[in-house]
Amino acid sequence: MKRFEEKIWNEGEYTYKAAYGFVPNIHAYLHDDDEKRDCMIVLPGGGYCMCVPPEANIPAMEFYNRGMNVFVLTYTTDITFSVPLKKQPLFDAARAVRFIRKRDKEYNIDGKKIILCGFSAGAHVSGSLAVHFDDVPDENADYREISARPDGVILSYPVITMGELSHIYSVWALLGQNAPKEELDYFSLDKQVTENTPPCFIWQTANDNLVPVENSYMMANALKEKGVMYAHYVFPDGFHGLSVPNEDFFAGRFEDYTMDQVMRAVDAVKKGEGFNVSEIRVNELKEQFSDKKEDKKEEPPLFTGDPLKLFADVRTWPDLAMEWMKKIV
Repeated sequence: MKRFEEKIWNEGEYTYKAAYGFVPNIHAYLHDDDEKRDCMIVLPGGGYCMCVPPEANIPAMEFYNRGMNVFVLTYTTDITFSVPLKKQPLFDAARAVRFIRKRDKEYNIDGKKIILCGFSAGAHVSGSLAVHFDDVPDENADYREISARPDGVILSYPVITMGELSHIYSVWALLGQNAPKEELDYFSLDKQVTENTPPCFIWQTANDNLVPVENSYMMANALKEKGVMYAHYVFPDGFHGLSVPNEDFFAGRFEDYTMDQVMRAVDAVKKGEGFNVSEIRVNELKEQFSDKKEDKKEEPPLFTGDPLKLFADVRTWPDLAMEWMKKIV
């Protein structure tokens, strides 16, 4: 396997004010051969506050082992709630698609499909690109003429609406607490689907404890109305953040490279160098990332019993997604 990391923005191109030296990047999982393979770009969730590790290497390896060349995109987030992200994550996703597509021969994906696979807020980023790919021009001449439209998008327990049924912290991190209606509508993906939206695969659990399952139905209905090819699966039981619920997931075999921006931000806050961070948020972050063991609160278990048996049905979603990908022309 070829493993490497590439920054997707050149020096001077990326100017997000709460980055603390972080630059969005892709982390590669490529087959070490010359076979042309379909490509997947994984976008972890994390409420637009972070890119969580359980939704990075676990799904990346799942689809690598199924024959795809895979990248994990660590896009811009803001755990400090100090600078609304606006379109920056969307720009990151668009640049990632262009960056990879420009190097399709090097990455052995030329002529093959590029699929985005997002989780929770990462699914919102993926879905945003699916509906707004024509609205993200690139000023760099190297990428200006390269399409940012993915060939398909997998939306895993997605944030879709910015309205009443949204995940409120995702809304606040993305748009702030007093976003105007036009911004809320722009990022309510069900309102932005067109006939040119790429095929979508949607899955969620009916009793999702963070993002109401209605989000999935709203997107599926919008896709149906516009005649876009889609698949929609709702499993009866399972908590938010299940990623790929396999043995590695429940054993906690996560890689933490997606936490770079978060740790840079937290370190700056602890040093009193945070950018425009409220006093309330400073104290919250110091408590959340305290080094003192006694400050850590035990969370109640989300389930009891053998997880591989409890969530055996949810574990089939990659099988279903692979079959769906075959239908994309």
